[in-house]
Amino acid sequence: MKKSFLASLALVALALFPKSALAQEQCDNGVDDDGDTVYDCSDADCFNDPVCKPDGQPENSNARCGDWIDNDSDGQLDCDDSDCFGVGITACEGSYDTMKRVAKSGGSAATATAGGDDIPELGAGMSVEDLIGTGSDNDGERNDVACSDGIDNDDDGRIDCADFGCRFDPTVTVCQGDPDFRFSVVARGAQTYEFQEDVMNTKVDTLQLRAFGPMPLVNDSFFLLSMRADKTPRLTFAMFQVPLGKNGHYLNLNSGGGGLSIELIRSAHKRLLLDPAFYLYNAFEQGNGAAVEVGGPIDSKGKFLYRAFAAGGTGRFSGNVGGGFVSDDNNNYTYTAGAQIHLNVIGYHSRWDSSMLFVKAPLTFSTAIGAKYDQRAQERYPALNINATLKWNRFIAVGETYLKQEIDFKSRHMAYNFKVGFLAIPKKLMLAADFGEFLELKEGTYPGEVPNDIARQRQETQIRAAAHYYLWRNIVVGTLVFADRKVDPRPGQTEQEHSQEAKAVMSYRF
Repeated sequence: MKKSFLASLALVALALFPKSALAQEQCDNGVDDDGDTVYDCSDADCFNDPVCKPDGQPENSNARCGDWIDNDSDGQLDCDDSDCFGVGITACEGSYDTMKRVAKSGGSAATATAGGDDIPELGAGMSVEDLIGTGSDNDGERNDVACSDGIDNDDDGRIDCADFGCRFDPTVTVCQGDPDFRFSVVARGAQTYEFQEDVMNTKVDTLQLRAFGPMPLVNDSFFLLSMRADKTPRLTFAMFQVPLGKNGHYLNLNSGGGGLSIELIRSAHKRLLLDPAFYLYNAFEQGNGAAVEVGGPIDSKGKFLYRAFAAGGTGRFSGNVGGGFVSDDNNNYTYTAGAQIHLNVIGYHSRWDSSMLFVKAPLTFSTAIGAKYDQRAQERYPALNINATLKWNRFIAVGETYLKQEIDFKSRHMAYNFKVGFLAIPKKLMLAADFGEFLELKEGTYPGEVPNDIARQRQETQIRAAAHYYLWRNIVVGTLVFADRKVDPRPGQTEQEHSQEAKAVMSYRF
């Protein structure tokens, strides 16, 4: 009788007093405490609660895109904010988009509906970029090639767009939205001042247009067309890659650039000093008309990789697909063949990865050694290339050296470049510097006038420093660069060339 009386009394109390009068809404527990069908910061009771006030940080995660707070104070709330449709954010997807995404990453419908994903929770001030390399992620897939090859390159159980690096690194674009054909722009406006000549100039010095994605009807394939439109429109690089078997091996047909060097194949927005060091590739990477390459992993975990290539063409190729020119009435057929071994000693790093740090990086050390034989228009030589990359926390160091022995003229040349970068303020300020030289280790013997190709390979020293300020994530970047360059005189000249240049650059990509 006593229990029945108490139950009846409770029912009367609920009828006379709504739950909202009996319970107070807590604004940070994900529960509708007062029973008015809305909860936390969506409840009017919480509008003035400190936990529901904007913190000025971007809307860039599933949690922040569903918290009923205009976090970045731009007047757009949660899914009304375009930032909530960025890479790796799924809170604003419809059911169709969710199913399609999970299917492409190798998941199932059950995974999609249950939300099965082991993404760590974002802490205060964190963005999705901070998740790369955390938990079970090995931080070894961070570029468009690795994120579209159908292979778990870093052996962490996630393939391509399911990998944290592919999902959350903004430099990876094949996993943004629907990873089919994509169009990308990298643009750079520059203000330069040349100290010796007292010359100032303003121009758009880089406009790179790229189309890339999987080839239709070919699983785990990839193509890239890169065009420069800043001086004269020209297609500068083309690549088509298809798998060989199911173990990560590939066949690649490309336009013949970038043999062994790691710097030449990187896009303009991935370089610590904006431009590659001219002396490092001038005498060693002279381009070909077309190249074929095979490569892939040597071991099951992708720690050891190999690539072998052959290329050819008549004349010189200076960034024009299908172009090239012949000088000195020299129609010699040029060709090259070589191979390279890449070793991930600690962690994973790819030759396609960016050197720019945006957030802290896990410890990574990789090295590669390669050799090739080159038959050029006016010289022939074997060459050796060694490069290494170390990343740790806010620090990155990249070293590369080239050595060649000219067969006919008996000359020997060497070039090296060492660059360092330091993320002074994560997501805001990146500092960088490099130093390098081109050295004539042994002077050649020439039967008459020194050939033009040899004459322009002069002893050189260069030092550069740069500061990159991330204006909008790492998509819009302001950069200051200073370069000091000394070049020995050409044959027949006596004065050393000395130039100093300061450059202010605004670059963006999308």
